[in-house]
Amino acid sequence: MARNKEALVLLLDVGPSMHSVIPEIEKVSSMLVEKKLIFTKYDEVGVVLFGTEDTDNELTAEVGGYQHVVVLKNIKVVDGDIVEAVQQLPRGTTHGDFLDAIIVGVDMLIKKFGETNKGKKRMCLVTNAQCPIKEPFEGSKEEQVTTIAKQMTVHGMKMESIILRGKLSQDANKKIMDENDRLLSIFSTETSARLTYVENPVSLLGALRTRNITPSTIFKGDLELSPKLRIKVLVYKKTTEEKFPTLKKYSDKAASTDKSATHEVKVDYEYKSSQDPDRVVPPDQRIKGYRYGPQIIPISHAEWDAVKFKPEKGLKLLGFTDSSNVLRHQYMKDVNVFVAESGNTKATLALSSLARAMKEMNKVAILRCVWRQGQANVIIGVLTPNLSDKENIPDSLYFNVLPFAEDVREFQFPSFSNFPAPKQPNEQQLEAAANLVKMLDLAPQGKEEVLLPDFTPNPILERFYRYLELKSKHADAAVPPLDDTLKKITEPDDDLLQQNKSVIEKFCRSFELKENPRHKKSRHLWREEILGSGKDQGKGEIAAQPSNLIEDKSNVEVENIGDLTPVQDFEAMFARRDNPDWVVKAINAMKNKIYDLIEDSHDGDNYSKALECLTALRKGCVNEQEPKQFNDFLRDIRGFCQEKNLHSFCDSLSSKGLTLIPKSEAADSEVTEEEARSFLVKSEPKVE
Repeated sequence: MARNKEALVLLLDVGPSMHSVIPEIEKVSSMLVEKKLIFTKYDEVGVVLFGTEDTDNELTAEVGGYQHVVVLKNIKVVDGDIVEAVQQLPRGTTHGDFLDAIIVGVDMLIKKFGETNKGKKRMCLVTNAQCPIKEPFEGSKEEQVTTIAKQMTVHGMKMESIILRGKLSQDANKKIMDENDRLLSIFSTETSARLTYVENPVSLLGALRTRNITPSTIFKGDLELSPKLRIKVLVYKKTTEEKFPTLKKYSDKAASTDKSATHEVKVDYEYKSSQDPDRVVPPDQRIKGYRYGPQIIPISHAEWDAVKFKPEKGLKLLGFTDSSNVLRHQYMKDVNVFVAESGNTKATLALSSLARAMKEMNKVAILRCVWRQGQANVIIGVLTPNLSDKENIPDSLYFNVLPFAEDVREFQFPSFSNFPAPKQPNEQQLEAAANLVKMLDLAPQGKEEVLLPDFTPNPILERFYRYLELKSKHADAAVPPLDDTLKKITEPDDDLLQQNKSVIEKFCRSFELKENPRHKKSRHLWREEILGSGKDQGKGEIAAQPSNLIEDKSNVEVENIGDLTPVQDFEAMFARRDNPDWVVKAINAMKNKIYDLIEDSHDGDNYSKALECLTALRKGCVNEQEPKQFNDFLRDIRGFCQEKNLHSFCDSLSSKGLTLIPKSEAADSEVTEEEARSFLVKSEPKVE
């Protein structure tokens, strides 16, 4: 078997004690095979059931025993038949012996691939381990398990055991379960086996690793601690985002009877001159450029190579710092793991000593990294120690990328302390909010976390794979409703909400909850401006517009301030949180709009609208802690009006009470109360 292919044998317990969770086992098993069909279609899979009424395996015919073990599917290349087989598992009638199933699985792999150690051979056991194991003919159960584990190691086999332990029934025997757990732990100790306990169907979906990614080094070389001290290390990716499979373009122009047709779609691009659209520009006459205002600045390959930063490959230690100085939310991108060079005892001891010293002193290391020669950028990151609790696994270091100054995004939110006293939350409201947060805590004290990150699958990917398998059988299949197991990940727990109904009701009573009228107001004003009031509609001056046109207006994201509803547009831009720059854009756009209204005003006809905009701008700057922006603008407005002899607008400011934002309203303001009050005092005109 090729090294990049995997042979997997599923060992599934279908005994009576597993009947309640068999539907979830069917889902996760079929998901595993479906992903193999998408990503590794040449992998091989076999399925073994135990706890069945019947017996069907080669070992029973050859040596006897191994009752109630059925080979549902022999090891073969994955196909749709295996998916259908694991989606319709039989319900067994007798207690299963997981040790018999493991021996049958080992026998299948040996007969299929012989004595070779090449390739990946894996078994996956899914059971609750609540049924007793038969006594061996010779020796103890522990000795029998140790012998099997050694055979697995010799043949290069790996095994992962998933133990389902939800709410135990009264028939569950604690002594038997403890013995089975001890036997399974021997596999974990003696071989490359993973032992996982899950409590619910959601955890089961995440516990079975449906895709095994072959680790590849992103760096191999020296970790330079000083010019005279280097450690040979290998760097691997620890985590990475799993994305949707790449869509491929398919051509149906080839005849259905043509078996040699690849249905491949080839795409070719042509570049044509803007002056002569019929002339194709060859590659040697094309050059890349960067937009710089209204211009396009051409940059040739030679110029780009001359200005390109070319750091040298290597890992260099910059220094150590307390772990409290590097916060978790500053980590960027994926996590990498630093391990010592395989087979290098000195490097292993050195890296382990470094990791243990960092752990003991509560330190982390700051590193400068260039993974490969010719890399266009330099990475600064942090190394944190990862101490192993197993003798056969050495210590390692985790690496996370840290941001540069340009990567940091500071989102500033106004504090409750900046609001007036009547708007400050009282003790009762604070207590109600705290109780609501505690009630919705996914990791309550003394209990296991509800959605463990290691065992919570991505519901979007899971749903996509299931629908893809359904559509492969029925081209016109509709999207099925969301699965109950996935609902537990994406929706609140109904039982939790019912149990804490009083906490939610108390929170609602403590706060005055109102519907945000912003969208309704803007829609109403828009209707009045465009369609006219109800009185005018009867005159037939403006034709009635379709209702869906009005509704669609509220769904459009505002990107500038218009002439009809400038205040509503400003508030909509302020409310956007997809980019922190929208606040600055909204403030600058509103300043320009106010200037335009004042300057284009005829006998003060635009003053009222300008004052409304100025009031909205002041309120927004208070809420967003931007008092300097408004104060500087208001001073500029006063100077502009004095310069243009628009004294009537300054009088309007006084009548409306529009003044500077003092420190009592915004903590960042540099204006005192007295200065704000004196700003409204009218200056007497000079007598010449």
